[in-house]
Amino acid sequence: MLWNELTIYTTEEAVEMISNFLHEAGAGGVSIEESGTLNKKRNTQYGEWYELPLNDIPEGHAEIKGYFSQELSIDDILKEIKPRIEQLAEFDINVGEVTYKVRTVSDDDWANAWKQYFKPLRVSGRLTIKPTWEEYTPSSSDEYIIELDPGMAFGTGAHPTTSLCLRTLEQVIHGGEEVIDVGTGSGILAIGAVKLGAKHVLALDLDPVAVSSARENAKINHLEDRITVKESDLLGVIKGTNEANEPLGIKLPVQVIVANILAEIIMLFIDDVYEALEPGGYYIASGIYKNKEQDVKQALISSGFDIEETNREEDWVAFVARKR
Repeated sequence: MLWNELTIYTTEEAVEMISNFLHEAGAGGVSIEESGTLNKKRNTQYGEWYELPLNDIPEGHAEIKGYFSQELSIDDILKEIKPRIEQLAEFDINVGEVTYKVRTVSDDDWANAWKQYFKPLRVSGRLTIKPTWEEYTPSSSDEYIIELDPGMAFGTGAHPTTSLCLRTLEQVIHGGEEVIDVGTGSGILAIGAVKLGAKHVLALDLDPVAVSSARENAKINHLEDRITVKESDLLGVIKGTNEANEPLGIKLPVQVIVANILAEIIMLFIDDVYEALEPGGYYIASGIYKNKEQDVKQALISSGFDIEETNREEDWVAFVARKR
């Protein structure tokens, strides 16, 4: 089968939003390649190492590829996407000098080729992400393996925002907590939380593809009895308007909420998070680019949270906030 490959040259700051635009436009898959230079600061505390050359993408820039069926008009897709990218400036998101490139590729060029680059990755003191098709033996009894098949619609967990969340969960999960994962995607954070000792996780996403992926990954890890996946947002859960009012697996208020999504979205439902947390409960907010750090911090404080810790990796930020 042949596909239209649309490449967008932009900045790392704009990756999350533009990737979402491609999905919404009907992309069958999205790939992201950020700067591979060794000039950027990298976290190597868990033994990661990097070879030269990685790629020739300039520092702070990125290439995003969306793959579209030839049944779809690539011209119509560009007409839909270009204005949305231009509008990002209104949200203080720097997209750089965006350029576009279109070419025709076959399934073999992209559908499985990316898998050769997804290897087991130690992301924290106790958590390792392992693709389902790779062999891997834990180095110790306290190393927990997250089996993951992200598919073409979700990441591998190597992005700084995901690793930040997993490391932060390792700090706040002590055993027996009930957790809500907002915008679960592949379910990686929900799985990590249970591996670390959480009693039960309610994983939420508005994307039905994400819901299906998270359920499948929970099943792969034999955790479907401890992870409940719902097509809903947090407000829907609080107000009892979730999917068919089925059991949530948790009881409000909970002890931990984690959200690895865009800063602009995080600021929209901070009050909902506050309502869904018990006093003293933790809110881990990640997916925050450095230029939005102060905005999110002030919004958290204004809603009644205390900032207990600010974790950073590359240009991304994760807050550990606690309900007063």
